[in-house]
Amino acid sequence: MSQPPRKGSLLVIFLTVFIDLLGFGMVLPLLPIYGKQFAADYGWESHRVGWVVGLLMSSFSAMQFLFLPIWGRASDRWGRRPILLIGLAGSTVFYFGFGIATVSRSLAGLFLTRIGAGIAGATIATAAAYIADSTPKEKRAKGMALIGAAFALGFTLGPSLGVVSLLAGGKLALSPWPGYTAAGLSLVAFLLAAVLLPESLRADLLRSEGTRSNSGPTADASDAQDRRKAPRWSLLDFAALRQALATPTIGLLLLTSFIAVFSFANFESTLSLQLENLVLAGPGRSTVLDGLIGWAQRRGYSSPDDTKLVVIFAVFGFLGLTLTLAQGFLVRRLADKLPEGLMAAAGGVTASIGLALLGLAAYRGSFNLLVVGMVVDVVGFAFVNPSLQSLLSRRSRADEQGGVLGLGQSVASLARILGPVAGVSLFAYRPEAPYYAAAGVMAIAVLAIVWVSRHGQDASEPSASRRDG
Repeated sequence: MSQPPRKGSLLVIFLTVFIDLLGFGMVLPLLPIYGKQFAADYGWESHRVGWVVGLLMSSFSAMQFLFLPIWGRASDRWGRRPILLIGLAGSTVFYFGFGIATVSRSLAGLFLTRIGAGIAGATIATAAAYIADSTPKEKRAKGMALIGAAFALGFTLGPSLGVVSLLAGGKLALSPWPGYTAAGLSLVAFLLAAVLLPESLRADLLRSEGTRSNSGPTADASDAQDRRKAPRWSLLDFAALRQALATPTIGLLLLTSFIAVFSFANFESTLSLQLENLVLAGPGRSTVLDGLIGWAQRRGYSSPDDTKLVVIFAVFGFLGLTLTLAQGFLVRRLADKLPEGLMAAAGGVTASIGLALLGLAAYRGSFNLLVVGMVVDVVGFAFVNPSLQSLLSRRSRADEQGGVLGLGQSVASLARILGPVAGVSLFAYRPEAPYYAAAGVMAIAVLAIVWVSRHGQDASEPSASRRDG
């Protein structure tokens, strides 16, 4: 039997997600470095090495795309806590394997560990379902913002901690310690969850008990037996997708979530390329940029490659800090005062403006305008993502929230796979093209958000089925 979550359960969820994502943030910046080095051992041409590194970078998101719905449905059936523990244990194993692959200079080992880490990390949808279980609907957007804040904080601090671990093995050495450190952090998160995190899903809603939210606390024995005999374990559960799309607003929310993440991925995947252009353009473009380059050169990072990395790490750290402040403070303070639809629409408009500014910055070669556009876009995205997640949970039945939120995260993972491909391709055509295209697509998403806000009702309301079809 599950117990009601204790008062500090949301804090424990935040800490476990943050610690696990801290390890993710440590390893991610090192993948291109390690991938290029290990692929070069095979004597491949540079364009082939580029494709291999691209596949290595996308393997994590590809596995999340496939396994997010599976973990979500599994948590509906067996509970949130065991799935979260499985994911954290898997992260521990595969991050440790990343360190071993580094020592062995094994490209295959890197692929294996990133694929495994993607599967283990796909339990993030279960953490969102845990929050949905533990918060009333009027406070759900505030709760969902915890996930975004944990991700942003991990993204902010992870790269810095990863660099420290890397330098422990020598400035130019391939160090396994980022992988080992990430594994240790995931182990801490596992122990924290094992000791302090109770089950959030009520026993009368567990699928293993054969219950449904619309049939009272128990269901008939034959229905429970059928559910136990025929679990749905296909990688892509088209039946679950059709069931979710039977509610028109859920289908549109999934599409809107894809568009929002796709637009942000266009920006995120091309930011390093744009910063590289600005650094190579020479001094005099920006006092702030010249100051960063001068700081790097005074500390021995005098080559163009070194100064590029310093600027990129500094800007990405600032990006993560901005996202942390926006989601951890601004969004959480407004979540209780504004409806999710209004917050998502306002965020979409803000993100569109930010993307347009980024396009103008790329056209003019302006670092200062790039920073302004980046801040505006990140703040807008911070409003959009948790609000859409909250709307998805409100429009879903209680016994299907894990599966629906899993579909939402899977759609977001697909956007993270396709967004960089589109963004980098457009950037090769014209540096400002990906940002203008993303701004236009985000404007379409705003229209969809407005329509969703005016149609449909929460799943628990009696008239929801009539209005949502």
